[in-house]
Amino acid sequence: MVLKKIFAAILIAAGAGCAWADGLKSLETFMKSAQSGRSEFTQTVTSPPKDGQAGRTKTSSGSFEFQRPGRFKFHYRKPFEQLIVADGQTLWLYDADLNQVTQRTQSKALGSTPAALLASAPDLAALRADFALESAPEQDGLQWVLATPKAKDGQLKSVRVGFAGEQLAALDILDSFGQRSLIRFTGMQLNPALPAGTFQFKPPAGADVLSQ
Repeated sequence: MVLKKIFAAILIAAGAGCAWADGLKSLETFMKSAQSGRSEFTQTVTSPPKDGQAGRTKTSSGSFEFQRPGRFKFHYRKPFEQLIVADGQTLWLYDADLNQVTQRTQSKALGSTPAALLASAPDLAALRADFALESAPEQDGLQWVLATPKAKDGQLKSVRVGFAGEQLAALDILDSFGQRSLIRFTGMQLNPALPAGTFQFKPPAGADVLSQ
């Protein structure tokens, strides 16, 4: 489930203006010009209420980097170390505590998820082929954009993207099971010079490697 939320987080990793029209224009510009980026993030996952009890929350934090086309890395540092790396061919998931690696063919793992769209969609018209885009009410001092998948058989129900001025500030993801993931970005940098080995991953010695 965390993986699906991470895919959603990569959907619109760039700033956009407060006005809806300006936001769409900024998003389109990003898809054409932003080739790489990095930021810190904090993620809070809230499970749906059950048996009259409030949903439980789990908080994690780390760093995020991406490079088009099709490369990204989420490095969770707290409370447990975990890596999610896409190198353009293979999607790697590494759990440090379990010393376990899961590898998947990237094209099959991402499919029509927002991460795949970010890596391949050339413009907003292509994005709209799979997502309904609309403005959402202002909340918490942020302007929001709502992206709803047109396909109804996926695990992603909706993604709300929050902006403070022209800076990406938050991502609010809801899955089909009612689980919510709120990701807040800090210090987003666009088009930094990332080291050549940023998206390379080699399973650590002795790790269990599973293929899916």
